[in-house]
Amino acid sequence: MVSVEDAVIARIERSGIHFELMVDPELALDFRGGRDVSLENVLAVREVFKDAGRGERVSEEELQKAFHTTDIWKIAEVIIRHGDVQITTEHRRRLVEERRKQIAGIISRQGMDPRTNLPHPPQRILNAMDEARVHVDPFRRAPDQVEDILSRIQEILPISMERVEVELRVPLQFAGKANSVIREITPVKKEEWRPDAWVATIEIAAGMQSEIYGKLNELTSGQAETRMVRKGL
Repeated sequence: MVSVEDAVIARIERSGIHFELMVDPELALDFRGGRDVSLENVLAVREVFKDAGRGERVSEEELQKAFHTTDIWKIAEVIIRHGDVQITTEHRRRLVEERRKQIAGIISRQGMDPRTNLPHPPQRILNAMDEARVHVDPFRRAPDQVEDILSRIQEILPISMERVEVELRVPLQFAGKANSVIREITPVKKEEWRPDAWVATIEIAAGMQSEIYGKLNELTSGQAETRMVRKGL
């Protein structure tokens, strides 16, 4: 739990009243961004205030009217997810840059240059984002922003997000580990456990093929087999 001295204010206005919490700025933004963070560690004080600086608390009646509950954890979740969290200009800049890199990484892994059928390096995508002057929201998850940003930078950089269906055949001695690794990357559409191999069908972005094949080759010492079933999904 963060100390009161190091906490910042998270606030929201409802029913004409300001509701404020004292929170750890880093953990509050992690929680808001969807990471698995305990609210017990986010709050510096388990109280809801009208004015945290003056220590003026909100009544239970006011909480019930605005949030339809007096449960501190349910209220804290609403305020942190949907309210404003105070951060410094430098902190915001760092968050934006981190989110930009995450978005560029996703597009690099999942997309490809249709002229070469190779992925665009993340830095090339970052340069296109700068040229297109895209807005990156530091408080939204990177995957949720990819579609909007992609539509902007495709005017500058040709990027295909074509999907393909691939069949994998992994010798049985490597199947357990390969099964686990593949499922961390993408769902398995169908699978068959044969006496000598695990055969599975997956659907992935075309630009992820080299990543998948590289992991399988490393796991199986090059003994895995892959076959494209369908493309252009």
